[in-house]
Amino acid sequence: MGRKNTLDINVYHAAKERVSVIFDKFPHFYVSVSGGKDSGVLLNLVIQEAERRRRLPVDVLIVDFEAQYKETEYFIGRLIETGKLNPYWVCLPICLRNSVSQFQSKWLCWDPKKKSQWVRPLPKYQGVISDPEFFPFFEAGMEFEEFVSHFCLWYQSRKGTNIAALIGIRSDESLHRFNTIKNARKKRFEGYYWTTKMHEKAYMAYPIYDWKSRDIWIANGKFGWDYNKIYDLMNMAGVSLSQQRLCQPFGDEQRKGLWLYKILEPDTWQKLLQRVEGCNFGGRYANQQAHILGHHRLQLPPGLTYRQYSRYLLNTMPSETAHHYRQRIFKFLQWWRKNGPKNGVHRIPDFADRKLEAQKKVPSWRRICKVLIKNDYCCRGLSFGYNKSLGKQRQQLQAITSKNGRV
Repeated sequence: MGRKNTLDINVYHAAKERVSVIFDKFPHFYVSVSGGKDSGVLLNLVIQEAERRRRLPVDVLIVDFEAQYKETEYFIGRLIETGKLNPYWVCLPICLRNSVSQFQSKWLCWDPKKKSQWVRPLPKYQGVISDPEFFPFFEAGMEFEEFVSHFCLWYQSRKGTNIAALIGIRSDESLHRFNTIKNARKKRFEGYYWTTKMHEKAYMAYPIYDWKSRDIWIANGKFGWDYNKIYDLMNMAGVSLSQQRLCQPFGDEQRKGLWLYKILEPDTWQKLLQRVEGCNFGGRYANQQAHILGHHRLQLPPGLTYRQYSRYLLNTMPSETAHHYRQRIFKFLQWWRKNGPKNGVHRIPDFADRKLEAQKKVPSWRRICKVLIKNDYCCRGLSFGYNKSLGKQRQQLQAITSKNGRV
């Protein structure tokens, strides 16, 4: 552990200084707004500085995933009605992960073919973009990450100067987000460690990266800032501050909060059930206390080894999905046989020390079993990561399953 240096400044004033740098260095920028507590506080900080400098309205990017709480739309709508924002409120058919179904691994928000099943009607506010022809780069079925990257390039080309995309991520939420900020190899803007070069003349900035959850709510209370009222309902439901998150509800991590829709907005929950396959299954089994998709100790059926159970699970899957997993399992086994300790692991054990398995330091069929039973399509539990080729493979798989009438 390195030596910690305590700065003589609190996170609020540090964030104000970073926002001030953005105004000084970038003629144009936009704030990515999800409607959550973090992007809400970041936007209020930016509006505060924009009012002081008389640089209103503030450009904002809002990617609406359709399957969202109604309170999220109400909150963003209230912000727009202040007249202080210039919104790009995107309601387009973007492809999103569905981790609660093996038959529909992706779903298309605002799918024009399923308009009658939409969770919500199109918002009726200034700046809503629902025409696929609005952006020259857009193609129906684009991945969210791909859209955000192309939007940044499009925005920069229209402004013709250095631009910044302000994002309200906090490093204490996950190791991945911490590494996004801490990465010493990334390219930054003029050495500011809280920025990351995205494209030529385009940078991402994280002004509130060092805030804690309690800092968010202290700021909202102290300055009287508006916020998404769904958090009040989450608090009443007993959800801890660290677990109160908003995003598209069917992702690998996000599915843990799917059950909350049933409690907080029953009407929205009923529409979700009709909209996305596996929704009810995910709502029942994906939270932390669940016994299938949650974090738990896997219990073997009587008389089976983990290897046998893995084969059983593969045989119950759609053939295309099972083929994908078999390919990755084969690569996982081959790697350990070649690169394991003592000239490779020639016989993969059925199970190993749980701590070493959790740290991904040893192979085992139990690790493989957990990947299959949790529907970990990317196979992160086997040390694989997400890439563009995997995204295209998913789209092809979705097309095959749709053609076969499985969704």
